[in-house]
Amino acid sequence: MERAIGSSVALDKPEHYYAIEFNECVEDLLELEDVQKLEEFTQHCNTSRFQHSINVSYYSYLLCKLFGLDYRSAARAGLLHDLFLYDWRMEKQPEGNHAQAHPQVALRNAKKNVELNEVEADAIIKHMWPVTINLPKYKESYIVSLADKYCAVSEIFSSLYQGFKRNAGSFLF
Repeated sequence: MERAIGSSVALDKPEHYYAIEFNECVEDLLELEDVQKLEEFTQHCNTSRFQHSINVSYYSYLLCKLFGLDYRSAARAGLLHDLFLYDWRMEKQPEGNHAQAHPQVALRNAKKNVELNEVEADAIIKHMWPVTINLPKYKESYIVSLADKYCAVSEIFSSLYQGFKRNAGSFLF
């Protein structure tokens, strides 16, 4: 974990105030075996599910801090929001299609690992809103959902941009 996508703050060398405070919010979660296993799964293009979760967690933390909300719960929920240990492109879940099922799986897995408060649980189970119809109960839940979408788009376009840069020479005459 070096940094969140698009951020200049090095999270693995906490010399910046935000990096220090962010790490204090999630350091116990980063040590969990299930969270470490997220590194084994690709989430969006070339981004691991672990890195995607760091991205969502960090931006959820920043936005909640900016708006005076519960940034600790948002950072923790952001890190755990995709805590499912299967390749969603290959394995089907009994709960239904992946977009609707994986928040339930992630919440169940998170509860196996840590005790969650109401904000964290709500943000995890409702992070796919508006794809899932249940409205988030807390402002922090909306922010985690928004950060998830922002990070997914950023990760996809970053991958496309890197591919374009590698192949740019073939476009020149």
